[in-house]
Amino acid sequence: MAIIRHLGRVEYEPAWRAMQAFTAQRSPDTPDEIWLLEHPPVYTQGQAGKPEHLIAATDIPVIPIDRGGQITYHGPGQVVAYVLVDLRRRGYGIRELVTRMEQAVIDLLAAQGVTAARLDGAPGVYVDGAKIAALGLRVKRGCTYHGLALNVDMDLHPFAAINPCGYAGMRVTQCRDQGIPETAQALGRTLINGLLGSIYS
Repeated sequence: MAIIRHLGRVEYEPAWRAMQAFTAQRSPDTPDEIWLLEHPPVYTQGQAGKPEHLIAATDIPVIPIDRGGQITYHGPGQVVAYVLVDLRRRGYGIRELVTRMEQAVIDLLAAQGVTAARLDGAPGVYVDGAKIAALGLRVKRGCTYHGLALNVDMDLHPFAAINPCGYAGMRVTQCRDQGIPETAQALGRTLINGLLGSIYS
């Protein structure tokens, strides 16, 4: 299993640097960790990111980072779970981990009466074609960092300034707009339980 850390609201770059440092110094015996947190408003641009996917000027910072994928947005009211997992111990690869993480979100939403699904070629979780959870990981020496972000109860307007995850016109949604009344804190706890069950089963 993993050590769970509830970090509250954390600036993006210090959290990212802490993930890198943790991964660089971990040994084969280091326990996995899952960090649950939220970020102040920030755009993050993955390694495949193209500047043209930021389609409108804003005063929100854009940080180029080392996960896969394109540009996404983080902000208050979004649950972020960083998954620091030694895949060599788990006995499966990155694609399987992505599938298990997506399933944890799909199951969480199903328990709230919301039907969600994957979308071919676009990691994440979708409700009626609108993205409700984004997912991006980095693997180094067989160990992962970064993770997933679930939109719970947030200002979605900043997504209008980007092509979310590189897809022009992609709609985004959130738990509140799907009739789920739970707070980000409550859904965060549920998400952690789901991730533990899916990653370590």
